[in-house]
Amino acid sequence: MVNVVCSKFNSDRGRLIDILLDIQSTARHIGEEAIEEVASALGIHRVEVEGVVTFYSFFSQTPKGRVAIRLCDDIIDRHAGAEAVGQVFSEALGIGYGQTSTDGRFSLDKTACIGMSDQAPAALINNEVAPSLTPDTARRIALRLVQGMPPESLFEDFGDGNNSHPLIRSAVNNNIRLIGDILLAGDIESGKGLERAFALTPERVVEEISGSGLRGRGGAGFPTGKKLALARAFPAQRRFVICNADEGEPGTFKDRVLLTERAELLFDGMTIAAYAIGASEGILYLRAEYSYLRGYLEEILARRRASGLLGGEIHGSKGFGFDIRIQMGAGAYICGEESALISSCEGLRGEPKNRPPFPVEKGYLGYPTVVNNVETLCNISRIMERGGAWFASYGTGQSAGTKLLSVSGDCGKPGVYEAPFGLRVRELLEMVEADNPAIVQVGGPSGAMIGKVDFDRRICFEDLPTGGAVMVFGARRNALKIVDAFLEFFIDESCGYCTPCRVGNVFLQERIQKIMNGFGETGDMDYLESLSRTITATSRCGLGATSSRPVTSSIQQFPLVYASLTKEPKDGLHAGFDIQRGLEISRKIARRQSMIYDRRYGEEDGQA
Repeated sequence: MVNVVCSKFNSDRGRLIDILLDIQSTARHIGEEAIEEVASALGIHRVEVEGVVTFYSFFSQTPKGRVAIRLCDDIIDRHAGAEAVGQVFSEALGIGYGQTSTDGRFSLDKTACIGMSDQAPAALINNEVAPSLTPDTARRIALRLVQGMPPESLFEDFGDGNNSHPLIRSAVNNNIRLIGDILLAGDIESGKGLERAFALTPERVVEEISGSGLRGRGGAGFPTGKKLALARAFPAQRRFVICNADEGEPGTFKDRVLLTERAELLFDGMTIAAYAIGASEGILYLRAEYSYLRGYLEEILARRRASGLLGGEIHGSKGFGFDIRIQMGAGAYICGEESALISSCEGLRGEPKNRPPFPVEKGYLGYPTVVNNVETLCNISRIMERGGAWFASYGTGQSAGTKLLSVSGDCGKPGVYEAPFGLRVRELLEMVEADNPAIVQVGGPSGAMIGKVDFDRRICFEDLPTGGAVMVFGARRNALKIVDAFLEFFIDESCGYCTPCRVGNVFLQERIQKIMNGFGETGDMDYLESLSRTITATSRCGLGATSSRPVTSSIQQFPLVYASLTKEPKDGLHAGFDIQRGLEISRKIARRQSMIYDRRYGEEDGQA
């Protein structure tokens, strides 16, 4: 079976993740024998295959059930009742978390955010999404599964919009709450931006996008036109455009809606970007949690090829051809970072690459590569359709256009809101019908935690930047439990490469838990802030650079919470701190990286 799968992908080492996903789907695990066979078929070392298998959460070296249930375990789902839902699944199936039934039918696991925070608690049942679960609906689902109903037949009522499309048929809802003028407007006609772009020279396309003021919508906000110009200017025989559809930041789900409702706009944007930089190949990197959308997206790509919008001589343009393939992810938050995503596309562990050189110079396969997320690329299409000046008329001086916001948590109307940049947090809270909000997390766990005193701040690059996530927490929520959950997420998702991230975040969580348990001391604040600065300054990638923000922003915004739980040590004695437990956790994380580190290959997964 393994050799057949490898042949399906031409035994291409760069398609290793696709190969392993295929094997996992059929055999329900990737065992020692399969690892050996894959390595032999691809002509690589066994340890390289094992390193990839152990890196991604959707791979398993032990058999999973024919029906694999993954219950989302982020803070939003916990607050929405995920624990009670999980208990029902556990009792009905007779298994605990991390277990597979003796007959091999079912397995039950917890997983990180699956992009459904607006309809929490939610779970993945194989590739099917089970949204808005309650103990009662979980019991009905479990009963049907026990009776033999396949996961794809569980739901009779499908969600709104294209969620009911024959190639999707999902119970997921878009939950579009505020329709803006740029990406969610009802009068968008796909193809118009592409048509106008091809009436211009590539240089003029870059100028139009630069003049619009468009900045990357992933959170960092790098000028999109500048990125295109750099990739175009760097001499190379090949260039690539990659769409980052791996929105793994907990609380983020707006790209899910664009993939469902604006796929044509996205593919137009990728094609325009390719025309601008002279790329002939594109990749849509689709997170594993969104695999239920893959058949629908593949069908659109096939239709575009048939109509001459992909392939050779697009729009009759002599000398320019472009095509797109879908690369599935396999469950790794770090792959949202562009160089880690590129590593994953190359069939490697999703570890960030050393920079410089930057992807616009040497990216995918060593060639200039533009990586942008779904929202950014959709904006490119609209800019080319309506013009850069039109786009720049929305937003603020440094933040042009609108922003899609994924709002979840303690509010009456969770969902997707398209608002011009500059919207005040207080205004957004009124729109979403927040119930006595006390804490707002802007930008997901790696963003800023703010309290009521800052609700008049604005969502824009010059004040509160965000990739899209806005989590709302009411006054009954415990701020330190939220911080603890965020740190748990970063510890789980660390690639284990660098010590500050691998060890430092464990120590941060240990100290936060010490304070939560009533053993806090006044010196703990200095310790937390000092360690946070060290982690931020010395970590290799964006995960480590931002993982301590829940700690530092909560100390800044909620000093009284910490003060109420800390005290001066008595008689010079300090409360206990289990350093050995912290070190043991960090050692487990380290094994993700150290097990494949071998200088005999002259590389560290492509990171020389």
